[in-house]
Amino acid sequence: MSWLAVLLIGLALADLTHSVRPVRILPESVGAIGVIPVGLAAGLTSGRDIVALVLIAVAVVAWGQTVTGGFAGRLPASVPLAVLAGSVGPAIAFAGQAGAADGLLGDWLRSTPVPVLAGPDADRALLLAGAFAVQLSTGNVVVRLVLAATDTVNPARHGRVDDPEMQLKGGRLLGPMERVFILGLALAGRVTAASIVVAAKGLLRFPELSSKRDRGADPPADGILPRSAASCHGWSL
Repeated sequence: MSWLAVLLIGLALADLTHSVRPVRILPESVGAIGVIPVGLAAGLTSGRDIVALVLIAVAVVAWGQTVTGGFAGRLPASVPLAVLAGSVGPAIAFAGQAGAADGLLGDWLRSTPVPVLAGPDADRALLLAGAFAVQLSTGNVVVRLVLAATDTVNPARHGRVDDPEMQLKGGRLLGPMERVFILGLALAGRVTAASIVVAAKGLLRFPELSSKRDRGADPPADGILPRSAASCHGWSL
C-alpha cells in the first residue's frame, strides 16, 4: 500500500499548504513535489515506483486545480471528487504492484528509541502517516465538496455572513479533531466506539444535511465571486 500512502501524503501536503498559504498554484506544487522525496525516503526507487510517483504528482496537481475550480464555481463539485476517486481507486487496485517501503524510513524506524514508532514496519508507518495527514485538512475539503455536490451547501457562500462555517468557526478545528479521534479508535480496535461517534455526529448534523441549500445565495449574475470564495480550499463543517 506504499503508493496509496504516498498519494494520501501528497494530497494532505497540498491542502495543508493551501490552508496556510492560499497562493495560486503553490499548494498543489508543494504536494506534487513533496511526494518525490517522501517516496524516495521510503525506498520506492525501482522503475515501477518512480513512474508511480510521477503519476501521483500529476494526480495531486489535478486535485488541487479541480478543487479550486469547484469552490470558485468554475467546475461542478463532482469533478474534484471524481479526480479523488480516480486517484485513490487505482492506488488501491494496484497496491500489490507497489514496492515495499523501507529505505531511510525503515532505517529510522528500526533505530528510533520510541517504542510506538519502532513497532510498525515502514509500509504500515507510511500508510498511518498518510491516513493521519488527510484528516487535518483534506477531510474538510472532501466534506465540503460532498455537501456541495449533493446540493446541501452552496460553495459561493463561503466567507459570507450566511455561511454556516462563519456561524460555527470551531467546525474547522473540531472536524479534524473528530476524524483523528475516530481514526485512533479504529486503530485501537474500538470499532464500536468509533461507530457511536460517527452516529452521534450524523444525528447532530441531520437537520442541516436534510435541508437544501439557500437558493438566494447563488453566485451573482455577473459571475464574479468574492475573493474568499474563489480562493477557498480548506473549509469544513
